[in-house]
Amino acid sequence: MTHTTTDQPDRRAGGAVVPVLAFAGIVVAVMQTLLVPVIKDLPQLLDTAPSNATWVLTSTLLSGAVATPIMGRLGDLYGKRRLLVLSLAVMVVGALVSALTSDLLTMIAGRTLQGFAMGAIPLGIGLMRDMLPRERLGSAMALMSSSIGVGGGLALPAAALVAEHSDWHALFYGAAGLGVVAIALTYLVVPESPMRARGTFDLPGALGLSAGLVLLLLPITKGSDWGWSSGTTLGLFAASVAVFLLWGAYELRVKAPLVDLRTTARPAVLFTNLASIMVGVSFYVVSLVLPQLLQLPEATGYGLGRSMVVAGLCVAPLGLTMMFTAPVYARLSARYGPKVTLIIGLLVIGLGYGGGLGLMDAAWQTIVTSVVLGAGIGLAYSSLPALIIGAVPASETGAANGLNTLMRSIGTSVSSAVIGMVLANTAHHTGAVAVPTMHGFRVSFLIATAAVAVGLLFALLLPRTPRPAAHTQLRASSEEDAALERAEQALRGFRGRVLDAGGSPVARAKVTLIDRRGRQAGATLSGADGGYVLTVPAGGAYVLAAKAAGHGPLASAASHHGEERAVELDLSLPGETVTA
Repeated sequence: MTHTTTDQPDRRAGGAVVPVLAFAGIVVAVMQTLLVPVIKDLPQLLDTAPSNATWVLTSTLLSGAVATPIMGRLGDLYGKRRLLVLSLAVMVVGALVSALTSDLLTMIAGRTLQGFAMGAIPLGIGLMRDMLPRERLGSAMALMSSSIGVGGGLALPAAALVAEHSDWHALFYGAAGLGVVAIALTYLVVPESPMRARGTFDLPGALGLSAGLVLLLLPITKGSDWGWSSGTTLGLFAASVAVFLLWGAYELRVKAPLVDLRTTARPAVLFTNLASIMVGVSFYVVSLVLPQLLQLPEATGYGLGRSMVVAGLCVAPLGLTMMFTAPVYARLSARYGPKVTLIIGLLVIGLGYGGGLGLMDAAWQTIVTSVVLGAGIGLAYSSLPALIIGAVPASETGAANGLNTLMRSIGTSVSSAVIGMVLANTAHHTGAVAVPTMHGFRVSFLIATAAVAVGLLFALLLPRTPRPAAHTQLRASSEEDAALERAEQALRGFRGRVLDAGGSPVARAKVTLIDRRGRQAGATLSGADGGYVLTVPAGGAYVLAAKAAGHGPLASAASHHGEERAVELDLSLPGETVTA
């Protein structure tokens, strides 16, 4: 069975919780761009062919995609902080493995372990939802969501500086040290969330999703090397479709699925995830194009001839702007809602790429492009968890945000493959050396602009108001558990009558259940006899608000302890407190 526990979130979380969780997210995101400054040197450093060296990057991407939804679900079941610490610990082990080797296979193993830490992002968002008061939640989730881009942007100049002046293995020692600091701070500052989803872990679903993701992302990331029309590439794509169809059929039948496909199919969730893919595509294009443009020699006629470190510093404003966008997002979202904020973010991204087509002639122009794109991507990334959280039950926060983070990863994977193919096909070949061209850079920016346009369409299709989770979804590991859960639900809630000043029943009065976060947890209309029944998602304190034409509104406090409670709502006594 899956529903939230009767424990209520601890709203007294310290002020350091948000920066600590954001720091953990940034540390995890660093793993994605850690080796970008030494990509071209990896074949020599690992004494292998270029096609084999790319597995050092591909392995991290694949393991991160697989781990993200799985760690989110495990966090819902067994504790989000516990799984966050576990994710960081696995990352530290992977970084140390990579730091101590120059062997290709061992390096790939270490990088695979580092990718598992990507699950920390949705876990951190879930912890924030469970612990923070409503007025702090918006900006906090915005910062955590943006940490993916912040970490990636800030890692470029730092990694370039280390790679240029020290042994490249020092990159991994530094990453391990950051991971240890993040673990210590998490233990000291972040309390465990009392919120739990009760149920069993869907191991067959996890294995099926993992297989499908590997079969999908492998040809996306390696298609340029294998050939997009090769039998291997097409065969893996076909196999991924078959696996996902079988996995989907299984998830729809099982009582405790890893991914609730029915919830995922809600317009608010579906279009948010589709928009997330497009945002992921647009984010990665700038990370691939601008560093190459900045480092190409001036002798090419369009290269800017900057060092590796300077190139990283010119792109760093991308991550810094995303970080400082979080409080701006909170104000915009509070006034206009996350849907409007997502639309604004996508429009700013489109402006950045459109203007960037003519801003490639000087280093300062790339900085301007980075700042504009950072602002847009920051707004867009910040909107995504709020849209997801507003559309799923509290017990599914980790899994749902894990799936959304996965969608962004798929977007970056597609972006990497497509832009890599474009730059390779438009490159100027001088002997065995392929030099990217200005034409290729501009085509890449146009592709990013097109992705933004598609994402904008999905954002416009989002419902005006995300559908609240008015009741807990039934999940069970067997038919008997499902029947028991239904019986428990029938006894779990408030019932009673709505009466007027003379004690007569009031029909069609609207009765709303409001939880301690100030959110609607359920609503109904009273019947002809004034009777109403409302189920609750968990025990604790609530407010029952009643309103009917010709009567004053009533707000009555009520508490619930797991069994049915009777609460009479007397519209002649507005403001009366009732304890049930």
